[in-house]
Amino acid sequence: MASPWSACLLFVHVQAHACSHIKSDKPSNVLDVTQLPSRKLVLSFVAASGCLALMAEWSWVAYTVLEVLIAAACCFGNVLVMCAVCFGIRDSLREPTFCFLVSLAVADFLVGVAAVPLAVLLDGWVSLIPELCLLLSCVVLVLTQASVLSLLAIAVDRYLRLHTPLRYKALATQRHTWIGVSVCWMLSCLLGFTPLFGWHNYSSPASDSTNTSSTSFIRPPCTFLSVISLPFMVYFNFLGCVMAPLLVMTLLYTRIFWSLQGRLKDSCPQSRASLLREKRLACSLALVLILFAGCWIPLHLMNCLLLFQGPQAVTQGTLYTGILLSHANSAVNPVIYACRIPKIQQAYGQLWRRFLAWLNCCHREKAGSQIINMQLSH
Repeated sequence: MASPWSACLLFVHVQAHACSHIKSDKPSNVLDVTQLPSRKLVLSFVAASGCLALMAEWSWVAYTVLEVLIAAACCFGNVLVMCAVCFGIRDSLREPTFCFLVSLAVADFLVGVAAVPLAVLLDGWVSLIPELCLLLSCVVLVLTQASVLSLLAIAVDRYLRLHTPLRYKALATQRHTWIGVSVCWMLSCLLGFTPLFGWHNYSSPASDSTNTSSTSFIRPPCTFLSVISLPFMVYFNFLGCVMAPLLVMTLLYTRIFWSLQGRLKDSCPQSRASLLREKRLACSLALVLILFAGCWIPLHLMNCLLLFQGPQAVTQGTLYTGILLSHANSAVNPVIYACRIPKIQQAYGQLWRRFLAWLNCCHREKAGSQIINMQLSH
């Protein structure tokens, strides 16, 4: 079976060979159709369409397979993070940073459970009423916004811990922390579901076709950009809901590192170890922020190109790459926690030892039951 690339090369060869036989005595801007080798040109156009269709099919298959792998990694990794923090670290939920990390892990887990399947589904494979298509598309925006606000809450918590140490314990109570988590998710829902209140890309069928009955109305395939407005994605979602918090977080971490650097120079040996732990944790959390920006900003820049230069500015393969990169961010975070945060490393080790002990116990019980059955049979 020929590969897509060999089909494309065949198309280019046939088209070049066909066009080389065109002879015309007329000026260059006038084309004599009777002198065109019609059979060869027809074959070239058939080859072109077959080539493009085959490449599109292969790109979609590769995209879908990668999305399935990313979804599985998101679910497994973030469930492990939630179990490690909630059960492997003693009194971890009393610390605001770990509470917001759990909130971020929940958002990343939901990316694997909901956002990735919806991204594959909302690629024109289903025909839904516009309202339902819009609602499902907004779910992806809610989860993205929850991740952004959780990262912002972590940055604010580290800043307050370092710059207001006397008031920090009074401010960062468990009650205040869970109120902060709830506010993050409520704001995420409010900002993510904004298109439902009117800033969307479709109009109701009643206003579009007054002479057409509802039974003859044909629903178009449901895609993300068929219902979500590009101006909304660029001006509101990207600039207002993603870039503005990222700039605030960048300023906060800059202040944190600047302050830690100054304190380390003037610190005594007793406090130096504590400051180094604080700096290591801040570096780990800043790395999570940098990866989030690096994975999501390319997709938003593609939306900017689509808005200002039209659909031809971004190819389907490039758009698939941007979507995969944004979803992969949710699978990478658990790896960062495991490699960079010592408490989570220890919690992973405890969970692994418990799992091995459980397997050993199950094996012993199975072996014991087999021995008892053999004795009873004899």
